[in-house]
Amino acid sequence: MQKSINGATFRKMILNGAKLLDSNKAHVNELNVFPVPDGDTGTNMSMTMQSVSREVGNCSTNNMPELCDAVAKGALRGARGNSGVILSQILKGMTSVLSQRSELTAKIFAKAFAAGTEVAYKAVTKPKEGTILTVIRAISESADKAAKKNVELKDFFAAVIDGGEAMLRQTPEMLPVLKEAGVVDAGGRGLLILLQGFLNVLLGKEEESLEFDDSYKAGSASQDSPYGEQAHLNYNDLAEIEYAYCTEFFIVHIYKKTTEADIDLFREKLMNIGDCVLVIGDLNMVKVHVHSNAPGQVLSYALELGELDRVKIENMLEQNRALKSKQQEKLKPFGLVSVCAGDGLTAIFKDLLVDNIIEGGQTMNPSAEDIAKACDEVKAKDVFVFPNNKNIVLAANQAKALSRRNIHVIPTANIPQGLSAVLAFNPEDTVDGNLKNMNDSLEGVRSGSVTYAVRNTQIGNFNLKEGDIIGMDSKDIVAKGDSVSAVTEQLIDSMMDDDVSCISLYFGNNVQEEEANAIAADLTSKYRACDVDVHYGGQPLYYFIVSLE
Repeated sequence: MQKSINGATFRKMILNGAKLLDSNKAHVNELNVFPVPDGDTGTNMSMTMQSVSREVGNCSTNNMPELCDAVAKGALRGARGNSGVILSQILKGMTSVLSQRSELTAKIFAKAFAAGTEVAYKAVTKPKEGTILTVIRAISESADKAAKKNVELKDFFAAVIDGGEAMLRQTPEMLPVLKEAGVVDAGGRGLLILLQGFLNVLLGKEEESLEFDDSYKAGSASQDSPYGEQAHLNYNDLAEIEYAYCTEFFIVHIYKKTTEADIDLFREKLMNIGDCVLVIGDLNMVKVHVHSNAPGQVLSYALELGELDRVKIENMLEQNRALKSKQQEKLKPFGLVSVCAGDGLTAIFKDLLVDNIIEGGQTMNPSAEDIAKACDEVKAKDVFVFPNNKNIVLAANQAKALSRRNIHVIPTANIPQGLSAVLAFNPEDTVDGNLKNMNDSLEGVRSGSVTYAVRNTQIGNFNLKEGDIIGMDSKDIVAKGDSVSAVTEQLIDSMMDDDVSCISLYFGNNVQEEEANAIAADLTSKYRACDVDVHYGGQPLYYFIVSLE
């Protein structure tokens, strides 16, 4: 009976879970509620786990502390979209518990699931039931019950998955939008696929494609979540240098008494006193690389095996100080970073003096690390970030812990809000003053978009067929038809009121300028009190992005 596992098996579980999620990400994408081409929950979760896989692959030990650190860092750096960010927090909480033990039992996993649940709930400003959060909570509760029965680990994980599946079936009862669309929560399904990958390792199963019936079936209503506490997680310690000296050398003329086992033991010794350990070679020559705080001890261990050649020791702390000093000398007070897709929108933001543009948006959510890198490239002390997509806001906030800059996220949910916020920026004002003015500017913007349905479905009063042109305001689908121009005008008609004085149209890469100008002319005739502007956006997938102010 297998009632515990070690780090080597845990490594296999992580890698297999990532692989299974990647193989089934298309199904998770299909569960996205709105039938527009931004069904990327599965993609975001898979890319987050691929980052974890890379970090785990680079981890040269199966010791649980180092392995768990790789999982947590990989998830944090690769987190994409809301689903990926929440998944990264689940893994962070779990690994904080798992890293304390060398042998993992059902009871330890139960504690890990509880910690993952708590951290994930705290990471979300306004936790919403009926999402991946609810599913991980159910998983944690099932884990606690299963662990008390002293079962084998495979039976424990089977019970955990069953508990998560039962709650997943109830998510449409908690979120009306899921119930109306007739599907379960996409993030919850992605999490359960990941855990199925864990279980498959324990079962010795090899499978890539899974089959699901994730259509909605009536279930019981949810209870209020006990996890309402809000918290800000600080990951700044990840940027600190733990080991000061990078030591590299060759071991040559290896002693005849030295064996392969001695080299393996040498590698283990280095892992105990440092990280980034690389010991490769054979009994003829060994290449060594390690970061530690005791380079002398590293060399002493090596001298037990043979002679040393080409020794190089570098002080990484001093290198870091010099780099920081050089950067600080050239920093300006403020910088701006915006997310957008389309060469026209990129040009508009650059004309408004935005320092750096991250290509992304619907179907292309940048990761927290992508955003952090973009901010680091801006030579400014304080950097304002405009996500311009509600599914990127969490990742932008996550980037604060990964960047050398002071990042301030303006929670712009769309391109029109982003443009309005950038226009409200004043380089002569303070950080607090700019934050207030830019956030205030969001309230006066109404936005909409025109795209197409990617599948047949029923949303509200609309019976949609694949290929239908649809118009959406910031919340709902409000128009549909066969003509882009007709749907665009219907969308604007539904959004208009007496306060609107300016209509802006940003046309995508599938719209001709003549068509956009014709729509603008019709709108000018219809709304004579409004200024109508047309701009080339070049955005993919969306025929028009509409702004009313």
